[in-house]
Amino acid sequence: MLGKIIFSAIAFLLFIYIFLYKMIRKNDTTYLIIILFQALGILINLIQILFNVLNDAFFQAICYLFCIIIPGFVILAELRGINFSEIMYLMAAKIYILAGNDKKARDILVNLVTKYSKSYLGHKWLAEIYEKEGGMRRAIDEYVKVLDIKKDDNKSYFKISVLLNDLGKKDESIQMLQILVKKRPEIYEATEMLGDLLIEKERFNEAIDLYTKALNYYPENYAIYYNLGIVYTRTNNFDMAKEYYEKAAELNSDFVNSRYRLGQIALLYRDIEGAEENFLSCLNAETEGEASFELSKIYVLKNQPERAAKYANRAIDFDPRYYEKIQNDPLLFSVKKDIIFPSEEITPKENVFSPKEEMINEYLKDTYNLTKKIDLKEAEKEGINISEFKWNKGY
Repeated sequence: MLGKIIFSAIAFLLFIYIFLYKMIRKNDTTYLIIILFQALGILINLIQILFNVLNDAFFQAICYLFCIIIPGFVILAELRGINFSEIMYLMAAKIYILAGNDKKARDILVNLVTKYSKSYLGHKWLAEIYEKEGGMRRAIDEYVKVLDIKKDDNKSYFKISVLLNDLGKKDESIQMLQILVKKRPEIYEATEMLGDLLIEKERFNEAIDLYTKALNYYPENYAIYYNLGIVYTRTNNFDMAKEYYEKAAELNSDFVNSRYRLGQIALLYRDIEGAEENFLSCLNAETEGEASFELSKIYVLKNQPERAAKYANRAIDFDPRYYEKIQNDPLLFSVKKDIIFPSEEITPKENVFSPKEEMINEYLKDTYNLTKKIDLKEAEKEGINISEFKWNKGY
C-alpha cells in the first residue's frame, strides 16, 4: 500500500508540473496528450487502491508508462534542449504531408513557427510547401529564417538563389551563387546554375574562370568541358571551343550535342568532310532533326541530290516543323521537288536544346552567314566566279 501511495504522489506531482509549467505556462496544447495519458494512469491506480482490481502486471505497466515513464522522458528530453511540443507539431505536419494534405500541414507549421520561431525544420518544411504552392516570396522568407538558425545550410542558400532567379532577380541570384561557390566550390548544382546565368548575362570571362576552377573538383565532368566550349564559342575563340567540345565528346560519347557543335565549327572552317562526319554521329539521338537538316545542305554542296533529299525528309520525319525550314532555305531549292509533305500523325518534338544552347545555335549560324558574306565579297573583288566559289567553299 505504501508503494501505491508513493507512486500516486509522484504521478500527481508530475501531472501538476506538466499541466502548470508546460501546457499553461507555455500556452501549448500539445502537452494535453501527455496530461491525458497521465490522467488515465492515475485513474487506473486509483481504481486499484479503492477497489483492489486491475492489479495484474499489464495494468501495472500501463500505470508506470503513462504516469512516470512518458512524462519523465519528456521532462528529461526538454532539459537536454529537445522541444517535445515542436516534435509533436512536426510529426503531425509530416503525417499530413505524406497524406498529400499540404494545406493542413502548412497550417500546423505556421502555428509551430509562431510559437517557436527557432524551429529549423518548421521553417524549412514551410518554405518547401510555399515553394510547391508557388508562393516564391514566402518561400524565400522562410529559407532566410532557416539560414538565420543554421547558417551553414547550403541547400537552403542554393534554394534562395533558385527562387530569386525564378522571380527574375538574376543579379541577386548571381551574387548569392558566387558567395556559395566561393565557400563550397564542390557543390556542382551551384556552379552549373551560376555558369548558365553568367552566360545569359554575357559575362563570359567570369564564366570561363568559374568552369576552369570547377575542373579542379570535377576533372572528368563532360558537361563542364561542354560549357567551356559554349563560352569560348561565344567569344569567337573557335580553336579553344573545338578543343573543349572534343574533350566532352571523349568523356561521354553518348552526349551527341558536343559532336553537333563540332559539326557547326567545321562548317565555319569550310571543312565539309569534318562537318559531315560529326553530323552523321548525331543521328539516332535527340539531335537527329538538326543534324539531318544540316546533312541535307551538305549533300547539296557535294552534288549528291538523292542523299540531300533523303536527309531533308529524315528531318521532317523527326519533326514536321523542318518542312517549312527546308522550303525557305535557298540552298535546298534543287531538292524541294523530292521533299515529302509531313504526315499529320507526326508529333512535333520538344526542343532538345537548352536556352544557352539555342543562343549558341543562333550565334554560330549568324557567324557562319557573316563569314559567308565576307568570303563572297572577297571573291567578287578578285573576279572569281561566285557560283563556283559557293560550291568549292562549302556554301
